[in-house]
Amino acid sequence: MSLTVLSDEQIRGMLESLSHDEAQGFIQTLRNALHEYSTGTQSIKDGVVHQPERTSVHSNTAGTTTLFMPSFSSIGHAIKVVTLSSPSSDPTLPTISPTGSLTLYSPEGLPIGFLHAQTLTAFRTALASSCLLIKRAAVRTLTVFGSGLQAYWHIRLALMLRGDTIRQVYIINRKFSEAARSTFKKIHGIPLEIKQREGWDQAQFSLLTPAYGEYERLQKEHVRAADVIYCCTPSTEDLFDASILTSHEGRRKGRLIVAVGSYTPNMRELPKELLLQATRTHSSGHLHYHKHATEGGVIVVDTLDGALKEAGEIIEAGLQPRQLVELGELVMIHRLAKEEEESLTSRSSTDTSSMTESRDKLDIGSSGSAMSSVFGSDAASGSGAKRSSSRSPSRRGSSSGLSLPLPPPFHRRSSSKGGTDDQGNKQSAHDHHLSRWLTVGNVIYKSVGLGLMDLVVGFEVVRLAKERGLGSHIEGFSS
Repeated sequence: MSLTVLSDEQIRGMLESLSHDEAQGFIQTLRNALHEYSTGTQSIKDGVVHQPERTSVHSNTAGTTTLFMPSFSSIGHAIKVVTLSSPSSDPTLPTISPTGSLTLYSPEGLPIGFLHAQTLTAFRTALASSCLLIKRAAVRTLTVFGSGLQAYWHIRLALMLRGDTIRQVYIINRKFSEAARSTFKKIHGIPLEIKQREGWDQAQFSLLTPAYGEYERLQKEHVRAADVIYCCTPSTEDLFDASILTSHEGRRKGRLIVAVGSYTPNMRELPKELLLQATRTHSSGHLHYHKHATEGGVIVVDTLDGALKEAGEIIEAGLQPRQLVELGELVMIHRLAKEEEESLTSRSSTDTSSMTESRDKLDIGSSGSAMSSVFGSDAASGSGAKRSSSRSPSRRGSSSGLSLPLPPPFHRRSSSKGGTDDQGNKQSAHDHHLSRWLTVGNVIYKSVGLGLMDLVVGFEVVRLAKERGLGSHIEGFSS
């Protein structure tokens, strides 16, 4: 068996040139893996998915943190080692951008890939965020905090996937740094034919720093104007004032808010009040008379256990497992909801059994599923959990009676109908609300990183490199 070796330059060039369909293919592969992770077993003996906790080593001499991230799945296993500047390092020391390597192994343990991890890490993080981006109804204005690789690849994938509607990209950074200069240079350097193919050749880009005299006013305007907000900085304090989005005016518009830069308990990018607003629930009879964007009652995370232990925003807000839902549970549920919505145009509205059966298979109502928080206590009242007992206590305890607020027409619906019709109507209202939340509501996604993402994306990168004849291939390395 050969060993494929790919440099950062080779990986960057390959990912920059992805077509829309190839990028969608990467997303679909990652979605399937995240869904397996969130809803399946994580027992090694079952050979499906196992995600050990990452470990870290700190160097005061170099001012760095080195992370070790293992992962295991049916396609193989991997270990990524990444070194970066520590948040509390001596400011006089050189800044170390995340760098390292990813080693891929076959299920039998044979080394099959050795990849530079710098671009790969930023790309896979942005790819996971894009699982939510591609479902948004309107993506015209992006506001991005930070200007490093994470910021660049979130912008780049947004342009690749939704460039035909994007007209404005605001970048907010603490200073006009070398990273900011590099990001603008890379965006400007993308060939015109690619910009035109992706549909954003007329898009405008700007940079705002605190050095500008009207920074506070413009920052507020940029955040309010955004359809999507990307937070990509290793910050230890809120990036903006909560009132910008929690006030009546700020809540009139729905946004996708993605926070990927902070990854330790003492780091945070989003204000606590914003998370508390997003997870606030109302009684079943509460009606909204203000024109506020739909709230989901939960925060989306890449890994429940990781977010509870490492996400400073989640910890500071005191959020519980029932107030979080993993991305892997959500992306596939949304696909089923969309399929059901489309199928309603060609069949009777009374034929709802197939969707119910599909949900049963996905364990929406099981006591081990965080999605019971989204679909409510009625969805959680079914048979017991089907998840493996190998899952952590926080996963097993993620069930709640928390329910998404249902739209007013449901609350006013007469209860005189038969039980089956009433149950179908209630489920339909839940489905409608979930779909509306994901497409036009306020969705907050917090990511602390997951080794499984590296494994899945790494294998796809190796596959694509072989198709394109890129990289070095050492034949017989594992023979």
